[in-house]
Amino acid sequence: MSKICPLYSGSTGNSTYIGTKEGSILIDAGASFKGITESLMLADATPQEILAVAVTHEHSDHIKGLKTFLNKTGAFVIASEKTANKLIENGCIPAKTKILTIDSSPVQIGGISINRFETSHDCDGSSGYTFALPDGKRVAICTDLGIITNTVRQAITGSDLVLLESNHDIEMLKRGPYPPALKVRILSDKGHISNIVCANELKNLLQNGTKRFILGHLSRHNNTPLLAKSCAEAALMDLSAKNGKDYLLSVAKPCSNGVTVI
Repeated sequence: MSKICPLYSGSTGNSTYIGTKEGSILIDAGASFKGITESLMLADATPQEILAVAVTHEHSDHIKGLKTFLNKTGAFVIASEKTANKLIENGCIPAKTKILTIDSSPVQIGGISINRFETSHDCDGSSGYTFALPDGKRVAICTDLGIITNTVRQAITGSDLVLLESNHDIEMLKRGPYPPALKVRILSDKGHISNIVCANELKNLLQNGTKRFILGHLSRHNNTPLLAKSCAEAALMDLSAKNGKDYLLSVAKPCSNGVTVI
């Protein structure tokens, strides 16, 4: 069996562990090495087993622990060419690190086939990933989206498990403390998707066979786990589907999440 665990999820840091008998990887390293190590221990894993870090984009909440993690483990970096170039330019990758750029062709590592797809976010080369695991299961990790494009939808449809962004409640964001310019950014096609947009996409995914969902990258100030989960469950109820019976849905906490076995 394969394991997936969001070690960190949210505005302050993001990192997800995928482990198989043949190899393990991280998606992003947006927390300190110490924090990632402690979270991996809770998932019965260690930094030394990580073969590669697949980086979605260069924003600090996804890479702030990357350089230290690479220095201490010797893991590879997987990223789009634009993201890799930005990470090198900003000194985020040690010179000795092997970089596997991924754009249109998959990368194979530790028995896992990794495909990259483009996401609509406010940086060049922003990525989501799908992972074909050795046991035949397929996982999609998809956050930091302004919109669900056809490219995104085609990439994640048919996955066994999808970790999808459910960043904000629109009314909370509009009434919240953020400055107007930041609110405009978040609501734009290059920002983040709301609970409503996420929930509607879950309906498409469920109709195409996905039965495991993790809601991720929730805003600390503009969302709550209860709002995100309730919105998703209400949308899926339109299909007469119930959580725990027709699908399994959970909300990733900011840190120290439980392991999902698929």
